Amino acid sequence: MLEIDGISKRFGSTVALDGMSFTVRPGELYGFVGANGAGKTTTMRIALGVLAADAGEVRLGGRALDAASRRRIGYMPEERGLYPRMAVGTQLRYLAELRGRSAAQAREAADRWTERLGLTERRGDEVQRLSLGNQQRVQLAAALVAEPDVLVLDEPFSGLDPMAVDVMSEVLRERRDAGAPVVFSSHQLELVERLCDRVGIVRAGRLVAEGAVAELRDASAVEVLVDAPQAPAGWADGVPGVARARAADGGTVLTLADAPHTDLEATLGAVLDAARRTGPVHEFRRRRPTLAEIYRDAVAESQAEVAA
Repeated sequence: MLEIDGISKRFGSTVALDGMSFTVRPGELYGFVGANGAGKTTTMRIALGVLAADAGEVRLGGRALDAASRRRIGYMPEERGLYPRMAVGTQLRYLAELRGRSAAQAREAADRWTERLGLTERRGDEVQRLSLGNQQRVQLAAALVAEPDVLVLDEPFSGLDPMAVDVMSEVLRERRDAGAPVVFSSHQLELVERLCDRVGIVRAGRLVAEGAVAELRDASAVEVLVDAPQAPAGWADGVPGVARARAADGGTVLTLADAPHTDLEATLGAVLDAARRTGPVHEFRRRRPTLAEIYRDAVAESQAEVAA
């Protein structure tokens, strides 16, 4: 288990991390999402020991991170760190031996991961001669070649074509299913939603929302999609329990008020009655927000709290 506990970090007067805390459990894919500059890469660098935190602690398996435990983590940085003029196979064997593998173990692991990632025919090529997508595959192989217990990946899907995304996704699932804690950052929220067991949303160095996507959806405001073709603009104004409305493909999306004593069934009934009074209703259903919408709402709510 990888634990990030109360990590804070400043760069001069800039607060990069402000009490960042989350846990990645064994056999879990954890998505770490936020805008550029939110603190994702800084968190990962501290988790690897590349940066020192001003406060807080990183633990692996319940013990504070040290040099020995860092060797158990496979890291894929956002700024790719491969040797451009070294052949793929040679480089992977070298990196595996640096992490304590014997020459025979390093050769076996390099061959296995290049085959798994579709790079067998590229083993003798210099990295600089590969396409961006294949360089990404080599970078993933570099993170995996020493058989790490934990994977920490910073924007691993950046620049990949759809086939490479599928390969990367499958490998991450395999590592998760083998019991490894896997955490990765990404701006591709549809991919995070599809892959991850839990998601952490970060803004300005703080975790502002966390949970399984289903849990985050359940915690979001209730929305209803109503397709009433003859309904005029503003038809839902004044309906008890409706906080706001917006036009959407296929009708109107109504956001219901989040009040402790709101009777959801009564509110839905009032909305349906109001829609029927305008004419036929072709569709009436509760709408589940996407992760992208949950992310925008969480960040906006956090900004509002800071402003207040």
